[in-house]
Order: sequence, then C-alpha cells, then structure tokens
Amino acid sequence: MNKLIIAAITMLAFYSGHLLADPAKPASKNENNDVKEILKHVLESNDVFVKRSTSEYFKPFIHGQTPMATMITCADSRLHTHALDVHPDGDLFLVRNIGNQVPTAEGSVEYGVRHLHTPVLFIIGHSSCGAVEAAMSDHSKLEPAIKRELDTMKVVGTKTDDAAEVRKSVEANVHHQVTYALTKFADEIKKGSLTVVGGVYDFKNEYKQGSGRLVLININGETNPDVIQKTHPSVQLP
Repeated sequence: MNKLIIAAITMLAFYSGHLLADPAKPASKNENNDVKEILKHVLESNDVFVKRSTSEYFKPFIHGQTPMATMITCADSRLHTHALDVHPDGDLFLVRNIGNQVPTAEGSVEYGVRHLHTPVLFIIGHSSCGAVEAAMSDHSKLEPAIKRELDTMKVVGTKTDDAAEVRKSVEANVHHQVTYALTKFADEIKKGSLTVVGGVYDFKNEYKQGSGRLVLININGETNPDVIQKTHPSVQLP
C-alpha cells in the first residue's frame, strides 16, 4: 500500500479518535480546520504521486517485496528517510519507533532479517532525539506505554540542555540497540548473512560533516573509527 495512503489513513484514524473521544466536548472550529488542512495536504500529495506514477512503476511490487536492508529509525519527524534513500522504491524494510529501538519492535525487525533475508540491519539515531532527552529526564509520570519504551533505552547523563551530553546519549543508545541485535541475530552474523550497522543522522552538523549526514558509529559491534575506516573506506565517520 502506498506510504501516503497509509499516512492518510493513520492520520484520519488518529484525529477521528481524538475528536470523538469525548462526545460531551465537541472539537473547536480551529481543531476541525486543522484536521481538514492535514488531510488535504496528505491527499493532495498522494494525488501528485498517483498522477506522476504509471502502472509500470507498481509492477515490481505486486507480487512481493525484496528490500536491500532492514532499517530501524526513530519515529521523530525530523529524521528524513528520503535523506537515507533518495529513491525509496521498495529498497528499505522500514521500522520506526521512539528511540530507534529493537526490543520494542522485535517482531518487525525479525521479519525483515529472517523472512525477507535482508543482509544489512541499520539502526539509526539522530540529532536532538526527543526520546533520548525524555529518557535522560524524569519520565516516571508519563503514560505507562511510553514509560516502558523509554525504560528500554540506554542513555548517559541527565543534562538535556547540554548538547554534547545529549549527543553522547544518542550514540550510547545506538550502541545499546546494536548490542541487542548482535545477541538476537548471533547465528546470522556468524554465518556472514547479516551485518548490523549503527549510525546517527546528523541534521545539526554536530559531527562537522555537513547537515543531514549519516554518520556510522558501529558496525557489528566495532566502534573504533580507524578499524571501521580500514574495513569500510567509504564510510563517513565521526
């Protein structure tokens, strides 16, 4: 199903539930207008896509998918997936959640690795991650479901106003998720059929390699930049 259609259905379900949750408190006119504008934007974007895509474009997708990689990223809207795959035509089996976590999306990740047989599992964090900052803070009073997901992350420090400390926590969480994946998919890695790659999407240019750069920090548990550079010379390193 087209990604934009999925987005439209998801937004419609979310906002319909939001507006109908309390019948005694009808939505304001502004809220209704906001929903209309959001749906208009999504459906108009979908219309542009439909008009520029011929039936030939969809033929490779009719009978199945053959993605080149499974990629788990944060659900944060600032993590622009088109920056990681300029032509996202079925190339990625994409999983998104708060904090780019493997344990909270284990079934989806496992499907990509073991049923779609993708040879690479990417785990991608990003600059100024809100989930990381929340995990660094007192989140004990958040909704139970959100708290559970934050509790499975690994961060260092508590100073969310310190950009360097937040960046270290973003990296620490990526390393933590890679370690989890290395354990879960140990057999595939041993056989050489899977490589787990951890990286940070840097839209703040904290690594001084250009805004929007994907910086790889972990390949199959190796975090030494010199070793990574030697074995993967084309990789952008911190």
